[in-house]
Amino acid sequence: MSTGQPQDQSFTNSLYAWYVVFVLTLAYTCSFIDRQILSLLIEPIRRDLQINDTGIALLGGLAFSILYTTLGMPLARWADRANRRNLMMMGVGVWSAMTAAGGLARGFWPLFGARVGVGVGEAALSPAAFSLMADYFSPQNLARAAGAYSTGVYFGAGLALLIGGGVIQMVAHAPIQVLPFIGEVYAWQLTFFVVGALGIPVLFLMATIREPLRRGVTSTRLTSGTGALKLFFKLHSRTLTCIIGSGTLFGIAVGSYFVWVPSMMIRTHGWDAPRAGFTIGAIMLLFGTAGVFSGGWVANKLAQKGHSDAILRAALYGIAIGAVFIIATPLINDETWATIFLAISIFFLAFPQALPSAALQVMTPNPLRAQTTAIYFFIGNLIANGFGPMVPALMNDYLFHDPMALRYSLAITVTIALPLAVFLLCFGLKPYRETIERVSVLTAG
Repeated sequence: MSTGQPQDQSFTNSLYAWYVVFVLTLAYTCSFIDRQILSLLIEPIRRDLQINDTGIALLGGLAFSILYTTLGMPLARWADRANRRNLMMMGVGVWSAMTAAGGLARGFWPLFGARVGVGVGEAALSPAAFSLMADYFSPQNLARAAGAYSTGVYFGAGLALLIGGGVIQMVAHAPIQVLPFIGEVYAWQLTFFVVGALGIPVLFLMATIREPLRRGVTSTRLTSGTGALKLFFKLHSRTLTCIIGSGTLFGIAVGSYFVWVPSMMIRTHGWDAPRAGFTIGAIMLLFGTAGVFSGGWVANKLAQKGHSDAILRAALYGIAIGAVFIIATPLINDETWATIFLAISIFFLAFPQALPSAALQVMTPNPLRAQTTAIYFFIGNLIANGFGPMVPALMNDYLFHDPMALRYSLAITVTIALPLAVFLLCFGLKPYRETIERVSVLTAG
């Protein structure tokens, strides 16, 4: 077993580098299974715990994001200074245990607390993972590696729905179970127990990762201190505003879809939970994974053609094209066409998934990478995941006063968010190119 001590890895040692990406992707997949499983269980949780859509949005968004975001920076400073592998292992253990704890909830607040704990564990993963990959891959290949890692979002979300659909189907007509030392549990609580156990094999695989030497540390004049981070943000404020702002706005659309699409198909088209789980899960696995890989592939091709802004340019293309399908899907009355449009929407929701984080790694000096990524996730997750799913819920409960109006609430939300994301990306291409040039000069000095 690896000691976790820094090892010198060449960019040409691609086989082991891709093994690292494989393990990180499994961890990310596991994290999204734990995060996403709630979306398929909305209807039984609403029934058994007597919660309205606003309460569900709090469980699916703010509960997860509240400490996921606030702990992001301290954990990122740890990742920029200490062993990233060990930090990520700790995170896997925490979020798996807290997911299982959700199965013990007997009311809204215990379940809220368990979801907060899931966010605490997952806060340790992505900033450290992106920083680690940037030390294993050259800037030219980082978008592909980040794209492979980010397939965990849709692979995990898809598996969550498939697993949840299967479990619900198995126990749908079963009586309330009585477990030793736990007592009575509903079917949806058993699902949390099953999903929480998936983190155990991931922990063993994570232990095989070697911590690489940090690249660019000796050549850059920047340090990892707070002052250096503030200076970096001051010097590149336009670029960072456009990347973080567009990523956050696009994240509102992603977060709203992730939380509410299963319930939208159940309420609008009469699907049951197993069908929603199997169908939407398969769509996320196939079209979501394809979308993430396609985004990295397009960015790589644009870079080969000499576009220094290739990563952001690819994100712009994906969001601009996909907006039409993402907005239209909830409004379609025909079930077959709604499903087809949903598949296309998931592809384009996944297309830019890895690109903002990869863009940050390319433009940020090594000692600041994890912290910069954590700030991106702090703002993005607090707004997109914390409050994004809340917007359709509030419209349902206090504007339309009708759970069946979910389709319209979702459509309105994405119609506002996506054009603004496209605008910020258009505005950000030029300053992003200028930032890359400045940072290249600085780190070479």
